[in-house]
Amino acid sequence: MSYSVGQVAGFTGVTVRTLHHYDEIGLLVPGERSPAGHRRYGDADLDRLQRILFYRELGFPLDEVAALLDDPDTDPRAQLRRQHDLLTARIEKLRKMAEAVEHAMEARRMGINLTPEERFEVFGDKDPGQYAEEAEQRWGGTEAYAESQRRAARYTKADWQRMKAEADDWGARYAALVTAAEPAAGERAMDMAEEHRLHISRWFYDCPYAMHRCLAGMYVADERFKAFYDAMAPGLAAHLKEAIEANATRHAA
Repeated sequence: MSYSVGQVAGFTGVTVRTLHHYDEIGLLVPGERSPAGHRRYGDADLDRLQRILFYRELGFPLDEVAALLDDPDTDPRAQLRRQHDLLTARIEKLRKMAEAVEHAMEARRMGINLTPEERFEVFGDKDPGQYAEEAEQRWGGTEAYAESQRRAARYTKADWQRMKAEADDWGARYAALVTAAEPAAGERAMDMAEEHRLHISRWFYDCPYAMHRCLAGMYVADERFKAFYDAMAPGLAAHLKEAIEANATRHAA
């Protein structure tokens, strides 16, 4: 069975003009001609066209495509393996590109208006937008969430760096406090819990003591938050929860 140039163009998406050009340069010469001299493409021609389109999709120029297809020493199975390897590499590259765009979209949704280089410089391999969609679903209708978005949209790279430096410094000091077995209800722990609350209020949204208590519960109930804090020091999440509750009680008195 053979197909006309119009039919091939119709089911492959290749224009008639392109097919004519491939014929003229000898890249894809139809195996048959109709009695009237019109091009007719058989199964072997369509197989060759598929391979041409594959290499073109990978960015190979036409002369290199022709050399690859017409090399008499090329084993068809080896060529298929080469195509598979190239396609796998292309898929991985596209996956990474899609991942980068997705992270940029998430960061933008969070209001983090930084370039990719700046985000990497500030956050390293940590994704600041990792839970952006979940946060929007859980708290998107609250004033605290809206205020956090408004503030984040104004921050520069220097602001994010300063914020992260404060958080890192607090984390190191609190980890030392936990390692030293300071009691969660002790003055030092409560003071650092208060520092934690003020950090949230200063950078994100007003965090009264009742809200801070709710956050403390989430730090141990949500495995992701628990893992984040416990990575600073074993048991830190539960210790911080107690310190936050003790600090809130202290200020309610």
